[in-house]
Amino acid sequence: MKELQDILLTLPPIRLMNASNEDYVAINISSSNSALHGFNVASSKEWELYIDSYIKDRHAKIAYGGYLEVRDIYNRSSHFNDTSDEDRNIHLGIDFWTQAGTVVSAPLEGVIHSFKNNTNYGDYGPTIILEHRIGDVKFYTLYGHLSLDSIRYLQKGKKIQQGETIGYLGDAFVNGDYAPHLHFQLVIDIENYEGDYPGVSSKERLEFYKRNCPDPNLLLKLSH
Repeated sequence: MKELQDILLTLPPIRLMNASNEDYVAINISSSNSALHGFNVASSKEWELYIDSYIKDRHAKIAYGGYLEVRDIYNRSSHFNDTSDEDRNIHLGIDFWTQAGTVVSAPLEGVIHSFKNNTNYGDYGPTIILEHRIGDVKFYTLYGHLSLDSIRYLQKGKKIQQGETIGYLGDAFVNGDYAPHLHFQLVIDIENYEGDYPGVSSKERLEFYKRNCPDPNLLLKLSH
């Protein structure tokens, strides 16, 4: 992992959406945020109202954050809590909360590794995984909670240029029942997954996933 981290640190800041640095504001949706106790976190509509208000109050366009946050929101879905001793509630990517339909661009050139509509309640919904190579180092980027149109005409192995549009944010009807957002994650070893990879870890598995899924901000370099 250190080799990939060193490479990413040498790259200029990357943006996945058409916004300037001033348009981003950091947000905390971890279990420690008492503001989340004031509404029903199981309701995508109430989440959307909270996110929209948070962004507007700060004169921003996109709220972001979440790498390694411990989140209560996953308690609403058995998809993340399928065993009694390994509940998954530690977030492994960065989320970008903004309007449905927002364009998502490829951060680097690569190829389409796989794609899938992950339809479990609370899951990614439409998801794309890109494969990248920088020198001899191979890694993957995952984009979850997209629109259905984002994966409708894709082909595995298709070349993608840096900055090319790869998809659009989906709404709650297709994105796993969340307020519109992008889940962006780095993965070193995709294992045998196709169009999917765990985006939330249990405490017991966290050390493995921290090694395999480094902080996406190494690439993005957001500084709020």
